[in-house]
Amino acid sequence: MNYSNILAALAGGALIGLSAALLLWTHKHTAGISGIAAAILPPWQAGSHWRLCFLLGLLASSPLYRLSGASTALELQTSPSVLAIAGLLVGYGTRLGGGCTSGHGVCGIARLSVRSIVATLTFMLTAGLTVFIARQLL
Repeated sequence: MNYSNILAALAGGALIGLSAALLLWTHKHTAGISGIAAAILPPWQAGSHWRLCFLLGLLASSPLYRLSGASTALELQTSPSVLAIAGLLVGYGTRLGGGCTSGHGVCGIARLSVRSIVATLTFMLTAGLTVFIARQLL
């Protein structure tokens, strides 16, 4: 068992929870990434600079993690076109579901929101079914 991976996962989870709590306490906003990202698209909303900073922090997290000496090996076994289609479907799903796994799964469940619990269960069941079907086809 690789304890460094377990510790990294625990630290990452704690940092996600801390950042979500700080955003809620300081700005009274839920850390739903799809909503934050959608709000920085035109038309620009006044007072949205924190959203851009939040997203830049997300983008900076992997390079900062690698500066610590850790590796972030990622092997993609699919084509860029499949990834693009998957990304569009995920984007559509977040709009349809009124949020994403970070908003519903992390923040909504922590607030005991029934809507978020149902949404997260739907996300997870759909993801599991999709993986099952995709692996049967390959």
